[in-house]
Amino acid sequence: MRPVGPAVDADPRPRPVQVVLRGHYVTLEPGAITHRPELWRTQQDADPATMADSFAYLGYGPFAAEAAFNHWFGGFSAREDHAVWVVRPSLQKAAGWLTLMDIQTANASIEMGSIWLAPPLQRTRAATETFFLAMTYALETLGNRRLTWKCNALNAPSRRAALRLGFSFEGILRNHMIVKGHSRDTAYFSIIAEEWGDVARALRIWLEPDNFDAAGRQIVSVEAIRAKLAPVT
Repeated sequence: MRPVGPAVDADPRPRPVQVVLRGHYVTLEPGAITHRPELWRTQQDADPATMADSFAYLGYGPFAAEAAFNHWFGGFSAREDHAVWVVRPSLQKAAGWLTLMDIQTANASIEMGSIWLAPPLQRTRAATETFFLAMTYALETLGNRRLTWKCNALNAPSRRAALRLGFSFEGILRNHMIVKGHSRDTAYFSIIAEEWGDVARALRIWLEPDNFDAAGRQIVSVEAIRAKLAPVT
């Protein structure tokens, strides 16, 4: 008999429901058109060059006018093929968004993508918690077997972030897309259900408030925590 792979739970997984997801440092709110004024102000508060750079690898933006952004985000937040959350750091205005997309309920697979974080939010513990909340919802609450992260292969910060969060690099799809008139190779990463327990444990430890000094600097990196938790072979 030819090998066919192990038997698994083949029940379809539920689709994402846009519930509020709360953490220590950030809250993810279901994306709605009422977020548009705050998100537009966040974009206007940043240096224009920095803001343009933050959209460099996305298929949309930057937006030259509020009306253009409002039109785009109205359609984006209402699409039925993905679920959008708006990122709100504690006691601050909305500062970004992310989605769960490529929702394959029959395959128990889902993607975290179409992510935009305002420059001041990037590379902060609130940003890490943003991803962690979505990852937990996708893999624990919904019970998916596979969570993917893909990005432009030239997007070095995104590739570093995926590895830091515990995703495994799977490879590059060459000439995968045309984005804003440019050819894009796409780097693929994933976490599977069997890996999630160890990944989640390391991220939970890293996110604890006592892992940060009075200036908000990390005391122990998530990579060091993951290495310490790894079984001795």
